[in-house]
Amino acid sequence: MKSSLNIVSAQEAVSQIKSGERVFLQGAAMTPHVLINTLCQRYNELSNVELFQIHTEGDAPYTKVPYNEAFITNSCFVGGNVRKAVNSNLGAYIPIFLSEIHLLFRKNILPIDVAFIQVSPPDKHGYCSLGVSVDITLPAIQTAKKVIAQINPQVPRTHGDGIIHIDRIDAAIEVDEPIHQTSVSNPTEIELQIGRHVAGLIEDGATLQMGIGGIPNVVLANLIHHKRLGIHTEMFSDGILPLIEKGVITGEEKVIKTGKLVTCFAMGSQKLYDFVNDNPIVHFKEAAYTNDTAIIRQNPKVTAINSAIEIDITGQVCADTIGKYQYSGVGGQMDFIRGASLSEGGKAIIAMPSVTSKGFSKIVPYLKEGAGVTTTRAHVHYVATEYGIVNLYGKNLKQRAKALISIAHPDHREQLEMDSFERINHFI
Repeated sequence: MKSSLNIVSAQEAVSQIKSGERVFLQGAAMTPHVLINTLCQRYNELSNVELFQIHTEGDAPYTKVPYNEAFITNSCFVGGNVRKAVNSNLGAYIPIFLSEIHLLFRKNILPIDVAFIQVSPPDKHGYCSLGVSVDITLPAIQTAKKVIAQINPQVPRTHGDGIIHIDRIDAAIEVDEPIHQTSVSNPTEIELQIGRHVAGLIEDGATLQMGIGGIPNVVLANLIHHKRLGIHTEMFSDGILPLIEKGVITGEEKVIKTGKLVTCFAMGSQKLYDFVNDNPIVHFKEAAYTNDTAIIRQNPKVTAINSAIEIDITGQVCADTIGKYQYSGVGGQMDFIRGASLSEGGKAIIAMPSVTSKGFSKIVPYLKEGAGVTTTRAHVHYVATEYGIVNLYGKNLKQRAKALISIAHPDHREQLEMDSFERINHFI
């Protein structure tokens, strides 16, 4: 084993990248911006370098002129910083469940030449922490031909499986800067209404999966009087902190890692990062574990809360495209929808406003042309808007249409009723 890291300049570190190689980028709050920005400066020396990622935060210069002459984005999720590139000939999107991305590496379907990561300094045993983004980073570093690390003392040292020994790191650069932070704006009145509806479905002793944003935060804020809640999720943010402080989240009824908060990444404020730093109750695992339906379903009363861009009157959920436009990605929605549905007492919930910011109904007779079906109508159970909650499980197409129309915006219900007759060929 190595006794020390091979510390080099950023320029020397990225000089190892060759034309035609595939470079993995660690994502979310752990995006290694110094390495990425320095690599982009080599755009006139390189060609056809594929940058593989899920979702990076901050600027993505490799998608812009002149850097996009050398780099192409290949992404398993689409954030705002790469959306334009992915929807052009300068990038591409791979539809795949988050739980299965690791197979692309481990089965040599998309082998990684070089992995760019950001980690903590090594401990006395030579182990660095992957911080708050273990997700698909762990299988990427386990299979990559080379690993180049950005060593940052501001990276939280997290418990779980997200560690890498210095003998696995081929070159490293040193930086000292805060990792990416996010803040959530104050919830709208609609989000408050949806959050209250959804919170009413959550039972004491439930195991929760929810993401970041207004609705999840409002749901969490409404759980202050609940008891013995657990967390098994693909990600969490600041919304869980008050519930931990008040003893609402204890994880004592979980079957998988009882008493532990299980996640594959986290993103939020510095307060959140301080909380997870060297905290043994938080276990960071790879997405192949957190999003494994067979594992999720073993916990009791798994309550999975996910969102949608639109849902048709039969229950088909589109959560990743706006028509033909690739807006986000499949992610882990189906992993947790199925896991919650199979859990004893579990509840799978799609929560969304009834209309878009422009006033168009998000409950529609047909998904837009070119839209992807993220979650099939056979998998959908609960759907919530600000007008209430319906459960589609066991309902036929006519009953589903009637139920969904009842929680649509009142301005759109009459037209939806007429459209449902045309589609289902029967009066509701």
